[in-house]
Formats: sequence, structure tokens, C-alpha cells
Amino acid sequence: MTATSDAATAAAWADAAPVPFWLDPDVHDVPEPAPALSTDVTADLLVVGGGFSGLWAALIATEREPDRDVVLIEANTAGWAASGRNGGFCAASLTHGYGNGAARWPDEIAELERLGRVNLDRIEADIERHGIDCEFERTGELVLATEPWQLTELTEEATELRRLGYDVEVLDAEQARARVDSPTYLGGTFTSDAVAMLHPAKLVWGLREACLRRGVRIFERTAARRIRRESDGLRVATDGGSVRARRVAWATGAFPGPLRRLRHYLAPVYDYALMTEQLTETQLASIGWRGREGLSDAGNQFHYYRLSADNRILWGGYDVIHHFGGAIRDEFDQRPATFQTLAEHFFATFPQLAGVRFTHRWGGVIDTCSRFSPFFGTAYGGRLAYAAGYTGLGVGATRFGAEVMLDHLAGEETERTRLEMVRGTPLPFPPEPVRSLGIALTLRSTAAADRNGGRRNLWLRTLDRLGLGFDS
Repeated sequence: MTATSDAATAAAWADAAPVPFWLDPDVHDVPEPAPALSTDVTADLLVVGGGFSGLWAALIATEREPDRDVVLIEANTAGWAASGRNGGFCAASLTHGYGNGAARWPDEIAELERLGRVNLDRIEADIERHGIDCEFERTGELVLATEPWQLTELTEEATELRRLGYDVEVLDAEQARARVDSPTYLGGTFTSDAVAMLHPAKLVWGLREACLRRGVRIFERTAARRIRRESDGLRVATDGGSVRARRVAWATGAFPGPLRRLRHYLAPVYDYALMTEQLTETQLASIGWRGREGLSDAGNQFHYYRLSADNRILWGGYDVIHHFGGAIRDEFDQRPATFQTLAEHFFATFPQLAGVRFTHRWGGVIDTCSRFSPFFGTAYGGRLAYAAGYTGLGVGATRFGAEVMLDHLAGEETERTRLEMVRGTPLPFPPEPVRSLGIALTLRSTAAADRNGGRRNLWLRTLDRLGLGFDS
């Protein structure tokens, strides 16, 4: 790109508000925070974490046992972290996509995909039953090939997805561009029944309100500091008090807190997104995006993008940033180099939208793990259950994870807890500095694979043989 076009691209995002669009109080009616815990309380079930996973766990717990006394604590405010910063893709997949699941659990991928579709149906039913206005749209997903090598992989995956019962259409370049018009598209696949779009923060706030209506006591700005065994359960201490509970569901994502065992399995990485201003009818017509599908491209470093309810384009992904030691800091939420890259790629994809400006820019931390999909377990003799490692595709899968946690706390064997995926654990990451060096090498190698026709180098092939994954 020329210096002039670089400057114009930078100007398109430079004045964007450095806050997630979904959480911006200047755009949305953000709920008032619940009070912080300031005393010692007791409960049948304590849920730690006020994102999707924790809120689903609290809500479903009250539905399984209406008389159960449930307390939920959140270190910041509900949905403040990954649950309020993602793209709003609510996918049926429980395994971060069919390919990842089939490679790791080939003997049960059909069951995993079936349970994922059931889970998505239940999310839709719960949203309707609880009257949650979160802009839920069963749009389906369009995955685009922007390089020739990606076409073969997409076509092969479409065959497998059809075998599992999905409605998948393989598109050539003309057909893909008839759905959404970009000169970069060489073809793609459209799956009508695998993904819904929604407003993630409104889902959080709706789940929070549903929990409150069912008697869940919620304390925000209340971080868990210590866990201690007691004769009849566990006591979780906070800065202002404590909660003594018979059972604990731990749903803290990339923030393991005092549950130290999770630190070995999680590598926090940052993902970034831009949101455009509202598009005019003329601008929308220029790209022909009538079906409102969720879109992504098929590279290892991929973009995800979608239309909001008010016809803005959210454009995210591509860069994955890991900081030494897994550091998580507020200042990491803003990364000008990544915003510039995203904006350049946006205008290369949609040159018709030259002159469009971005109103919001933000980043957020993802709880990735070595198997690139969620994992589950128990601690403290089965009194605590956890789910983590959603790796950026947790809007839908967190409801499934909440059910797994509750199954484990009840000591029940279910169709979920019998899964090899649920019984197994990912390989832990090595200690520093090997961890950060390995992640950096992996990210450079995946970027090189995209430049070299998808060919994976020796390092990536070694990780594949070991069952490790680390991707965009």
C-alpha cells in the first residue's frame, strides 16, 4: 500500500472509541453493577465468574433444583471480559470447529456434533423462554477461500459435515460473491444450521437478569482470593467477605485466580476487533450482504466478521498476541499495529467501502489451551468443578460447559460426562521461557503456512503429531 493509503487507513480507525462496542454505555443501556460482597454468606452452590459459563451454570442450576440457594461472584462486572468482547458467533461446534474435533476425537465426533446442535437449539429455546432480547439470528455461516489451497480443504470438510447431517453448500467464486461481494473470494462453503449471530453483552445481561429473577444472589466487583476446605464444603474468601458453599462451579476463563492447577493448562492470548459506523443502504447494496451470515475466511490466521443489528460490520481476528508469562493488563486491550492491519485487510476485502470509518476498537483476552477446545475437571474431592479453555469459540459451548460442571458436581454420569473429550485433559504448557518461545514459534509458523499454500513446516507437523494446537 502507498503512504497515502496507509495514512487514510490509519485515519479510519484513529478516532474510534477504545472500548468494546457491545459494552459501550454511550450506545447501550448497561445495567447498574450489583453490590460487592461485604460479609460472610452461605449457599448450596457458589458460581465463580460472571461470564457466559458462570451465568449459564447459575441459571441451569436453579432450573434443575428450584430450591437450590445459588450465589454468583464476579471480579469485575458481568460480561466484562471475553463474554462481552467477542464477535457474537454462537456456534454449534463444541470443539472449535469440525476439523479440530475430528482430529482429536474421531470416534466420537458424530456425537460431539449432535450434542453441539442440541446445545444450540437449547440456547435458542432458553433465550425465547426467558425473554432475552439479544438480537439472536439463526443466520448460518459463510466460510470463504481467499487462496486456492483453501478450496480443497473446505470442499473436503463440507463432505464430512454433510455426512453428519449438516446442510452445507459448496460455492464457487461467483456463487460466493453473489452472497457477499468481495474481489478476494475464490469460493467457499455455506452452512445454514451451524451458527447464529447475537449481541454478546445483551445475552450476558439477559442471563444475569434471568438469574436474579430466579433468586440467584449476584455480587460484582468481588474477586475470589482463596479457597479453603471445610467439613461441609468449601469456603471462598474475597476482599470483603467469604462464601461457604457445599459445591463450587469455577468459570473464570483466562483468570484462574486461586485455582492454581488451571495455570498450567491456559495460555492467555489477545484478540482484536474493529466496528464500523452504521452502513447506509447504498453501502450495504455495494457489498450485497443480504443474508446477514456470519463470515470468516479459511486461513490459519483468519478474520471473522458479521453485521450488527444496526448494520455495522464487526471485523476481527487475524493477529494473536501472547505476552511473556501470560501477562494480562488493561493496556494490552489496545494495539495500534493490529488495528492498522485489520483496517488494511478490511478495505482490501471491501474496496467498495472506501471512506467508511470505524467507531470502536478493542481487544480482549482468550483462554486458549493446547488442544484448542474446552476442557473440564474437578478439584477438592469433587466439591469444585471447572470448565475452561474455550479458545475464542465459547458463546455457544459455554452452555454445554455449564452443564458438564453441574453434572460433575452432582456426581452424575451423563451423555456429556461419558465423552472422551470431557474425561480427558489437554497437555499442559511448559514453564517459561519455553512456553512463550514455543507460542511465538508456532504463531510465526502458522503465518508462514498461510503464505506458502497451507504447507505446514516441521514444527507444526510435530505439534500435529503430539496433538497440540495453537491457531488464530
